[in-house]
Amino acid sequence: MSLAPPPWLAHALRAQRGPIPWSAVVRGALSAGPLLLAGVLADRTSLGVVAAIAAMLAGINDRPGSRRVSVKRIGVPALAGAVGMVVGTYAGEYMGAVALTVLLTFVGLVAGGVSAVGPVASGAGTQLLVASAIGAGMPLPLEGWLRAVAFLGGACWLLALRLALPTPGALAGDFRFDGEREAVAAVYEAVADLLDAVGTEHATARRVALTAALDHAQDALTGPRLRRYAGSAAERRLHAQYAAALPLAEAATALAWAEEAVPGRASAGPRRLAAAVRENTHTGPLPAPNRSGPALRALDDALLRAAEAFDRGRGENLHTRRLTARDLLRSVFGAGGREYGLRVALCFGASAGVAQALHHSHWYGEHAHWYWLPATAVFLVKPDLGPLASRVLCRAAGTVLGALVFAGFALVLPRPEGLIALVAVSGALIPVATRHFAAQTAVVTVLVLALVMVGGEPQASVGRITETLLACAIVLIVGHLPMPGQRGGGVRSRLAAAGGAAQEYLAHVLRETERPLLRKTERPLVRETPRPVPREAPRPAPRGAESAVRDIRTEGTSTEDTRALRWTLRREAYRALAEARTAIAHAAAELPALARHSEGADEIVAVLERIVDTTTACAVHVDDSGRLTPEQVHRLTELLDELGRLDEGQGRVEIRLPEVNLAG
Repeated sequence: MSLAPPPWLAHALRAQRGPIPWSAVVRGALSAGPLLLAGVLADRTSLGVVAAIAAMLAGINDRPGSRRVSVKRIGVPALAGAVGMVVGTYAGEYMGAVALTVLLTFVGLVAGGVSAVGPVASGAGTQLLVASAIGAGMPLPLEGWLRAVAFLGGACWLLALRLALPTPGALAGDFRFDGEREAVAAVYEAVADLLDAVGTEHATARRVALTAALDHAQDALTGPRLRRYAGSAAERRLHAQYAAALPLAEAATALAWAEEAVPGRASAGPRRLAAAVRENTHTGPLPAPNRSGPALRALDDALLRAAEAFDRGRGENLHTRRLTARDLLRSVFGAGGREYGLRVALCFGASAGVAQALHHSHWYGEHAHWYWLPATAVFLVKPDLGPLASRVLCRAAGTVLGALVFAGFALVLPRPEGLIALVAVSGALIPVATRHFAAQTAVVTVLVLALVMVGGEPQASVGRITETLLACAIVLIVGHLPMPGQRGGGVRSRLAAAGGAAQEYLAHVLRETERPLLRKTERPLVRETPRPVPREAPRPAPRGAESAVRDIRTEGTSTEDTRALRWTLRREAYRALAEARTAIAHAAAELPALARHSEGADEIVAVLERIVDTTTACAVHVDDSGRLTPEQVHRLTELLDELGRLDEGQGRVEIRLPEVNLAG
């Protein structure tokens, strides 16, 4: 009998690992505590409390990455939080309990749907809901617009610290590009690791790590900017260095797919390139790999291109395509957005309604903290924070621990200076505590209770524990309620996106061949069964593969431009697969009643990954010979048939790919 814990419990016990982010710790110590101190010294304690809350929420979003990315990651949620503060304050002032509950339910529906767009949108939705609850319920003698200004100011203070203070990596290199340089260097390191793992059981894991490194570097370089293009020669060269890593990654993936023997010196070149990126120096002589096969020749050619890019690169193309308004709306109103929006609306609305009923029945006595209940439900209902059961367990344990710790400190610390120091220490601990949801909850609980007491309220640890347990019960009940349509909408939408990206990438590569490998007719690889509820249409890529190739042929685009488009499609395919993997892992760790709705999805995404890997190997061979080998065509056909068998009648993935003609 196996003694391994069930997946929902194992996830709750798992914590992230890594070095302590000392720069983020320093920023946390200088954010909420000093803001609260400034408010107390200026006799505007209420403003200091609101600004400290905003700094705390911004600290949760202060994750590793470049300065450019931090502007979007911290700034966009802060703007949403300021809007929520205005809406909540005026709604709480002028609306009755029923009308306020209805309004907060609608806000939850909007915020939940928007959260399906991506991580930044999810952070914005979270702060919109939390700020609206705080604005409606926190008894502060401030106008709504002044609360919003204080909230925005607190978040901007942490963002200013992020932009102004150097990180450890910046002290040895260029201050402006600390996160960007490290991210690009990590890509070359990941390429070298994959080359070392070719032919071993670690090759698949190294390819996944390479995808994660490419995603991180792409995000670091494509953050918001005042000008449309890179504003300095150093930044343009860094962009060129990132772009030069894409053909290296393509060649390494093709070698891993073919399981060809790779000379030991093959990884030396990418490692030297990684060191050159970190130190902002020239590469020096690069070892030339054996050119005995198409993938090895592609690796050698990619090294030569990289050496040129490092010497005088002026690249601007980061191989990304902007999401259109249609793409954003499809994410919001798609299966994932609809299901998530409904659950957030029900949880947020139900918790607000229960809190209002308890508040007006004088459950809280003279101290109204009813906004804690809906604000707690917001974090519990967030699927990007982990599976539902894991979130509930961690939230309950973290709140109890944090409340007990604060109760002990409240007995001995002087007021308000001791509590302000406690807020500063808690702010410093947030970047470390974000590695586990229970630890983060404990630290935030201490910080929030200290803020409440500085604001003039009595010790409220017992009420905090009670409301958290009540919020856990509400979210558990709502999370298991049947919803209109199919369950597992988040996983389905991610699978559809991954399937659409894989389809576009494969179609583009096949059309690069010189012989007609495609038939004019198309066949559905996944057959559908009629359903009473209309299903979401497959997510089309921002630009169709057939139209993209048609544009290339009619406009006489060069081979380099064709390859650039191919690398863009490849990046989109692997990124979509990684997002699908994450969503499936979270869904699989739910309680059995919810986990069963995503059964088999991991097998589907594994086949999609093999299709994309095979397509990459085909692309490298097409560059070398202009045609595919019979083995590659046979492998593609087998994988497409396997995909159809795995999802037959389920409708979780809809892919229509041109059929490969084995006769050539």
